[in-house]
Amino acid sequence: MRAVSAFIIMLAASLAATFAHAHGPTRQKAFESITIKASPDAVWARVSDFTQLQSWHPAVESSTATNGSTVGSVRTLKLKGGGEVIETLESIDPAAKKFSYRAKDGGALPVTNYSSNMTVKAGEGGTAVVEWRGAFYRKYMNNDPPKGEDDEAALSAITGVYKSGLENLKALLEK
Repeated sequence: MRAVSAFIIMLAASLAATFAHAHGPTRQKAFESITIKASPDAVWARVSDFTQLQSWHPAVESSTATNGSTVGSVRTLKLKGGGEVIETLESIDPAAKKFSYRAKDGGALPVTNYSSNMTVKAGEGGTAVVEWRGAFYRKYMNNDPPKGEDDEAALSAITGVYKSGLENLKALLEK
């Protein structure tokens, strides 16, 4: 009986260790914000047009959308240097100056199940604060992802998208 109990304990410990290492990817989150010396209305007018991301994001060569800035519109982004990303507008609230979108497949980005939102708020002294946040999983959904499809690559890519976009938006609106 003692041998059976010891075996069961060892089996349970072994299974617990296996499950602890076999969890797959974890949800990653990115957040960036920037203060722009422009009115919130001016900033909102620039970022809220779901069809015009290329007008302010330096990585986007072209942007088209199936139904403008209407919920359900599907946007196709052609990236400079190649690749594309397809996103769907999930919500837009002009009164709150906020919209959200989703990309099931990250396309050229090393992510999957990506959702994001952007908010424009009033800052101090007539400025606008733009917040861009997202949640996603790495592209490689199994354990032991290859370099470039791991959590670090996913977080780095999305953070880079947010930072470069917000910095360019600031530069364009503060001219």
